[in-house]
Amino acid sequence: MGKIIAIANQKGGVGKTSTSINLAASLAAAEKKILLIDIDPQANTSSGIGIHETDSTIYEVLIGKKSVEKSIIRSIMPFMDLIPSSIDLVGAEIELVDMHERERRLTEALNDLVSVYDFILIDCPPSLSLLTLNALTAANSVLIPVQCEYFALEGLGALLNTINIVKQNLNKQLTIEGVLLTMFDQRLRLSTQVSEEVKRYFGDKVFKAIIHRNVRISEAPSHGKPILMYDAMSIGARDYLSLADEILTRNNMK
Repeated sequence: MGKIIAIANQKGGVGKTSTSINLAASLAAAEKKILLIDIDPQANTSSGIGIHETDSTIYEVLIGKKSVEKSIIRSIMPFMDLIPSSIDLVGAEIELVDMHERERRLTEALNDLVSVYDFILIDCPPSLSLLTLNALTAANSVLIPVQCEYFALEGLGALLNTINIVKQNLNKQLTIEGVLLTMFDQRLRLSTQVSEEVKRYFGDKVFKAIIHRNVRISEAPSHGKPILMYDAMSIGARDYLSLADEILTRNNMK
């Protein structure tokens, strides 16, 4: 059985989409079968791996217009598939409100895919919306990216509270996969201070792998490629391979 990991933080600009794309690609490089789901209306994960226009998106799946199998697109990376997003997701929450079991629409859609993939990664919107709620209800665990900048822990309390509410009412199996430090700049004392503060707050839930600030990670999405396919020798590629290795080790899948 595969594992479903939601990548979530309602604070924008923390490296959530970069982590979704590059972790998926790094796990695929280890020849694990990966499905990446973009459930953010901004669709940055989709465009970040070169998918711009398609009529097969997670929106059609959530509202019951299309089966999940027919919405899967092969990516340019071997072992990695994608269900893209679209701007239509902006209105999906209104359409979902009156639907039966609205928080479980994604859970139901993924039932038949858990046995097909080793990992299903879900890139959540930067908000605690009904879309994020669907992702948390479907997931086995949550990966939380935290940027090494001022106000890093701001808003995390609300996310942790939401995770606890989902765990109590909708998904008793939900756990925290780990907290990932992103945009770490070793030249700045602030990065080290934030890193220490996050480790003090989350303890052993913090990944040993750290994503350093790296211009190549920022450039890769404009070329529609994960960092591994854009510059495999970069610090960013190395960092995400380390994260993938750590996740495989934690899940006894090395």
